[in-house]
Amino acid sequence: MALTDLEIRQAIPRDKEWKLTDGNGLYLLIRPSGSKLWRFKYRARGKEQKLSFGAYPQISLKEARLRRDEARVEIGRGGDPARNKRQAKIDAIIRAGDTFEKVAQEYVAKCEAEGFATATLVKANWFISLFNRDIGQRPVAEITPHEMLVALKRIERGGRRESARRARSFASRVFRYAVATLRAEHDPCAPLKGALTAPVVRHYPAITDPAKLGGLLRSIEAYEGNHVTMYALRMAPHVFVRPGELRHAEWSEFDLERAVWRIPAGKMKSRRDHAVPLSRQVLAMLKEWAGLQGMAGYVFPAMHTRKRPMSENTINASLRRMGYSGEEMTAHGLRSTASTLLNESGLWSHDAIERALAHQDSNVVRGIYHRGQHWDERVRMAQWWSDYLDSLRLSAMVGDSGRETSGQA
Repeated sequence: MALTDLEIRQAIPRDKEWKLTDGNGLYLLIRPSGSKLWRFKYRARGKEQKLSFGAYPQISLKEARLRRDEARVEIGRGGDPARNKRQAKIDAIIRAGDTFEKVAQEYVAKCEAEGFATATLVKANWFISLFNRDIGQRPVAEITPHEMLVALKRIERGGRRESARRARSFASRVFRYAVATLRAEHDPCAPLKGALTAPVVRHYPAITDPAKLGGLLRSIEAYEGNHVTMYALRMAPHVFVRPGELRHAEWSEFDLERAVWRIPAGKMKSRRDHAVPLSRQVLAMLKEWAGLQGMAGYVFPAMHTRKRPMSENTINASLRRMGYSGEEMTAHGLRSTASTLLNESGLWSHDAIERALAHQDSNVVRGIYHRGQHWDERVRMAQWWSDYLDSLRLSAMVGDSGRETSGQA
């Protein structure tokens, strides 16, 4: 006989558990403590199973019957409600543990194992910190496009449009990794393309006037700061690699006999090995510097430990101390300086200059074909460039000397 709410309310606890049956497997279990719990009994795969629907009165008689009927439909289709409920609990626990922060850190660890550049890993961890406030502790499988947009707009509102754009790209890679490792079903960043304000393209400030470049080179020559900084400053204009590639240079990468610096793919933005021909001037600097500090570890180590490279801002800070503002010149701007003046010289092919700058060819097939090309031209170009820089520096010194003499007269 079917239960009524009056019967349930009047049911009194006994010394032992007892039941009030409603029908079709549904019953109310009354415990000595006074709690009244809904249970549903059924058979699946030849065994008796039990499913809990919660406590009365939080779960009413009407709601308990509705859940029983839904379970019976599932059983009729060959399912097992109790087993599915246990699996759902397990999945929920797993999802709760697989937060965005945890999965992102796992992804970054994978990148590190695959040899990604240190600078790339540092930037990735910075992106994780940007997301921690909004989605860091959210299960990665439950994050919605709306949540992602809120997090990205918060970054953008801080005036960091480019950071927001790159953060979206990083988060998208994390979500794709989560999908690949069966922790998520989709990438909530995918629908957000075009949602962020496009950043204003800013080129790195650079000196491209030969006379002004000569003045900069003279200032570098006269620099009397820390020796690590001094040698890094002197070498940077000649090799015009990215600042991070120079900072992370290690003596083991240099073959001074063959006059070549081989930078491994893990340190390159292009993710490809890169070779830099060394001019006589650069070789002289390296040998002089090696005589002072030895040839082990980083070529330009941090001030207080040889286990880390020099600080990211060291060269830029030195340029500021020499009187060059951030609107005039940056460490990265030395690449633009070289690119501009080498192209303007008309002596060297565009492809050789692009290979020297380690720019990735937009045409993949062409890029692969040209990867090993132009080496002889690049060797000649490296020597010409160092000779040219020396001539500009000496011209600046002569010019200054002339002005001093004129002033004395």
